[in-house]
Amino acid sequence: MKLYPKNFSTVVHNCNLSGISLSRYFLDIEIVLNETTEEIVLSKMEKNLSVMESAASKGMAGVTSFSGLTGGDAKRLATFRANGSPFGDSHYLEAMIHSLAINEVNAAMGVICATPTAGSSGVLPGALLMMRDRLNLDRRAQLNFLITAGGTGILIGNQASISGAEGGCQAEVGSASAMTAAALVEAAGGTPSQSAHALAIALKNLLGLSCDPVASLVEVPCIKRNAVGVVNAIAAAEMALAGIESRIPVDEVIQAMGSIGRMMPVALRETALGGLAQTPTACRMTTMLQEEGHILWPFPTVTSDDQ
Repeated sequence: MKLYPKNFSTVVHNCNLSGISLSRYFLDIEIVLNETTEEIVLSKMEKNLSVMESAASKGMAGVTSFSGLTGGDAKRLATFRANGSPFGDSHYLEAMIHSLAINEVNAAMGVICATPTAGSSGVLPGALLMMRDRLNLDRRAQLNFLITAGGTGILIGNQASISGAEGGCQAEVGSASAMTAAALVEAAGGTPSQSAHALAIALKNLLGLSCDPVASLVEVPCIKRNAVGVVNAIAAAEMALAGIESRIPVDEVIQAMGSIGRMMPVALRETALGGLAQTPTACRMTTMLQEEGHILWPFPTVTSDDQ
C-alpha cells in the first residue's frame, strides 16, 4: 500500500482494487504510519466521540459564550422543533440542533473535538449524532464514520487547506461539510466512489466562503455556518447516494478550493478586516467588547492595501 495517497482518486482506486471501505483503508494507513494498533486507534476515536457527545448535551442545555455575543440558539431551535416547526420535523433540523450546540460549547470555551477545526467542530458530529439511530449504527460503525471523515480531511489538507487564515471559511466549514458528506455516504452503505462525489458536491457548494469573524471571535457568523454546513453535507450525501455525480472530479474540486483561498484578499481570511467583521454593527460590537474588557487587542479598519 502506498502511503500517504496524494489524491482521492488514488484512494478510490485502491479501495475498489482491494474491495475495502474508505474507513478500512484509512485505518490501515494510520496503523502503519504511526506504528500503532487498531485497538489504540479505535480507543482514540472513542475518546473523540465521547467528547462530541458530551459537548452536544452541554450545548443543548444552553450555554453562553465568554463574550456574551452568542449562546442558547441550539436550545431555542430544539424548543422550536419540540413545539412543531411549520415546515415539519426532519433529520436536517435535528442535525442543525446538534451542530449549533457543539459549536456554541466551543465559543463558551468548552471541550470539543476539532473536525477539522474548532470553528467547524459542529458539522461532523451534528450529522453523526442525528444519523446514527436512523441508520442503526453500532459503536464501531460510528468510529468508522470518524475514521472516514478524518482520512478525507487529510486529503483535503494535503491538496488545499483546512485553515481559515489560509483559505477562508471554505477551508474550515467547507472542508468539514465535505468530510461529513463522504462519511455519511459510507455509513449509509454507499461506495467509495459515491463518497468522493459527495465530498466534491458538498465542497463545491461552499467554494469562496470568506472567513470574516466579528471581533476575531469564533462566534459570529461561525456558529450558524456550522448549521448550514451540516445541512449541505446531508444534501450532498443524499444526492451522491441517488447516483448523482460531480461533473468536476473530486481532486480538482479540492485543488480549486486551495486556489480560491490563495486568491482571497487577506481581509477575508480570518483577520476581521473585511466582510461581516467590518459592517457598522460588527464594528460597534467590537468596540463594546473592548470597552467591557472581553477582548484586549486593537482592531484596525480595513484599508485599500488589505484588499
